[in-house]
Amino acid sequence: MSVNRETQTIDAAGKKLGRVASKAAQFLRGKHKPDFNPREDRGDFVEIENVKEMEVSGKKLKQKIYYSHSGYPGGIKEKSMKEMMEKEPEEIMKKAVAGMLPDTKLKDDQMKRLKIG
Repeated sequence: MSVNRETQTIDAAGKKLGRVASKAAQFLRGKHKPDFNPREDRGDFVEIENVKEMEVSGKKLKQKIYYSHSGYPGGIKEKSMKEMMEKEPEEIMKKAVAGMLPDTKLKDDQMKRLKIG
């Protein structure tokens, strides 16, 4: 059985990060379709535009920290959300959407259908 995948476009300009990410996660999983099944990957392609113009509520810009580790002892690095918004806002959106998808074998395939521009 073939899956009919459409392309859903979301404009993030002036919208909150979490609202856009949750809508994208719903489209990627296919929860908006009447034949939704959590065990099957029937979601659509999702394109998110104007990520640089999205809004963040509260004090997250100063207080939220993103961590990465090189794998070597003492190799932990941290960036604030403000630094990430200036340099790579697409990565913030990608991490937010990935956090809203369930940690199953389908997650990697669903994330491949996410395009952020």
